[in-house]
Amino acid sequence: MGEAAYLPIAIQIVLAIGMALTIIIASHLFGQRLVGNKIKNSPYECGMLPLDEAQSRYSIKFYVTAMLFILFDIEVVFLVPWTLVYRDFLSVGIPILMPILFFIVVLVVGLIYELKKGAIEWDK
Repeated sequence: MGEAAYLPIAIQIVLAIGMALTIIIASHLFGQRLVGNKIKNSPYECGMLPLDEAQSRYSIKFYVTAMLFILFDIEVVFLVPWTLVYRDFLSVGIPILMPILFFIVVLVVGLIYELKKGAIEWDK
């Protein structure tokens, strides 16, 4: 392996840096300039004056729901490839099903626990 093996990587790095610099320079040359007054440069908010902070606080329920969504979304990410890889073995018998059934049971128990704790109810 000589230096020629690294030539495609070097070309890709040079192209990436060149493209990034081209975009930054084009943005600087052709980008929007702040011309006007404070009202014209402020973002349009349906004609309403911005009275609150820009960074408003979210309820903890939002984050809990997002984490639960990610958890059960990852379950599907594991189940679909598992099913595609082992679909020929599924007709053979029970031993191949035990690990995934254990995985599903643990997730269902976790979901039931979350439902009993009221993690998904918004009105509390």
